[in-house]
Amino acid sequence: MSAAGHRSTRRWGVLAAILLAFAGMWVTALPAHAISIERVISPLGIEVWLVRQATVPIFDLQFAFEGGSSQDPADKPGVGKLAGVLLDEGAGDLDSKTFQERLEARAINLQFQTGRDVTTGSLRSLNEHRDEAVELLRLALNAPRFDSPAVERLRGQLLSSLRRETTSPNDIASRQWWAAAFPGHPYGQQVNGTLESVPNITVDDLRSYTKRVFARSNLKIAIVGDVDSVTAGKIVDRVFGALPAQADLRPVPKADPQGLGRRIVVDLDVPQSVVTFGRVGIARKDPDFMAAYIVSYILGGGAMSSRLYNEVREKRGLAYSISDNLVWMKGTSVTLGGTATRSDKTSEALALIESETKRLAENGPTEDEFKKAKSYLKGAYALGLDTSGKIAGALVQIQIDDLGIDYMDKRNALIDAVTLQDTKRVAKRLFDGKMLVTVVGRPQGVTSRN
Repeated sequence: MSAAGHRSTRRWGVLAAILLAFAGMWVTALPAHAISIERVISPLGIEVWLVRQATVPIFDLQFAFEGGSSQDPADKPGVGKLAGVLLDEGAGDLDSKTFQERLEARAINLQFQTGRDVTTGSLRSLNEHRDEAVELLRLALNAPRFDSPAVERLRGQLLSSLRRETTSPNDIASRQWWAAAFPGHPYGQQVNGTLESVPNITVDDLRSYTKRVFARSNLKIAIVGDVDSVTAGKIVDRVFGALPAQADLRPVPKADPQGLGRRIVVDLDVPQSVVTFGRVGIARKDPDFMAAYIVSYILGGGAMSSRLYNEVREKRGLAYSISDNLVWMKGTSVTLGGTATRSDKTSEALALIESETKRLAENGPTEDEFKKAKSYLKGAYALGLDTSGKIAGALVQIQIDDLGIDYMDKRNALIDAVTLQDTKRVAKRLFDGKMLVTVVGRPQGVTSRN
């Protein structure tokens, strides 16, 4: 874990300890439809979704800017990642040490993450320290320093992580899958960059990235806490109001994963072989998405109840875990799964994955599987909204997916509307085709194929 990660964990540990004193006031998970969401437009015209929680002593603000590593220069992957980890390493008049000390003193948790499509951030503090927390976030986004000592320290940490990834079968399998699925496309580049690109990233690259990506036009925000609409509007104007009105984003081309039917085997001397497999998915706004969501859960999304789990682990003991899930992005949608198994059992595990996927495509789910999946997916969503941070994160994701402010209220009805026949039809659409597979290790009897 990086130094920044250690600091964040430490601050959250302090904050969590303080919260134990308020355990009696904590609200347990509520049905999604019981969460009241307000759409607030600030005086400067910035939209924020607000959930008031007057009984919880925590202020949570989460946000996302459209534009993640897909906005990195083609010859310099890793710019967005390095910029993100440096945002709390000094800003405005505060150098890195002073900025971190102010976060630490108030147990303020400030984090930034760079994905392929979005750059996200989260701010959490006790209510009594909200003003200082908001000010530190404002500085981080509007006036990052990118001082040379901090840049070189975090660059070194990123390079160290990349070197470890060169011997990690999980990282190699994932990297190989994305590169083969999206050759020449921004999604084929690595979010963390490469050992060749990261040393060449300049401070000008970092400043250019933040100026192009951090803008009001591509911004989604959610606040959860003891905050009224007027205060929420003032907060977002204070933090985001001085950012450029329009982002300067390069278009991300639409693309389907390539190489379906290929198997790429990478030789690595490790005890187990790691397998990553995937194919074309279904877009989030596709009318068949909810049926696909149910089908995907039945195949590999259920941690201990999916077909793949039962066949590969429970019946044969070939793996500790296995999964297959829908992944939807701005420019593509895929199903993506993975497992790890003994090298002498890799061929058997791959055959089971292919046969179970084919069987589901041909026959669809059983009625019992269908009913259990729907029940789980409805209940698990509500249980996943048991903290203010999780609620804020869900609200930001709903905005990214453009599902509407009433999505939580109508989600169960959308699931209920799916019929067994819908899932049979969509299972064939989703799984009746070839996969791109990457295998890292020394699997016996498994070789690359085009």
